[in-house]
Amino acid sequence: MQKYTAEELVPHSGDMSLLDEIVLVEEDKLMAKLRVRDDGLFSRDKRVPAYVGIEYMAQAIAAFSGYHAKEKGEDVRLGFLLGTRKFLTNFENYQCGEEITVQIERLLQAENGMATFECWISGSGVEQNARLNVYQPDNVTAYLKETS
Repeated sequence: MQKYTAEELVPHSGDMSLLDEIVLVEEDKLMAKLRVRDDGLFSRDKRVPAYVGIEYMAQAIAAFSGYHAKEKGEDVRLGFLLGTRKFLTNFENYQCGEEITVQIERLLQAENGMATFECWISGSGVEQNARLNVYQPDNVTAYLKETS
């Protein structure tokens, strides 16, 4: 059992909070589980498009970052998905109700808050993987003012 819930680690709430459980956290890895929900923003006719897997991966990265921040006594901070490379999937839609596992591994972490993660999603007949580039600025408010 993990020390923190997904809700404590990911700065999302309501319909946008998609992870159910953090199963494992290591120095450079995290594993989470979720049940594909029919009551969320992405569900249509008991299905969720495969590309939503990128959001599942991004939230696993957020949980990873949140966990390591909490372990240092810091607040959980917002981060930004900059891009996705090599997204591969073997299906078009998740079926609502199915349980999937999301695994992420940090490949690179720069001093300026940029990072790259290799990500995998698996389940019954479900296989996806992608490489996500993310950015977590030290001061989110200042960053948003700069970019607007």
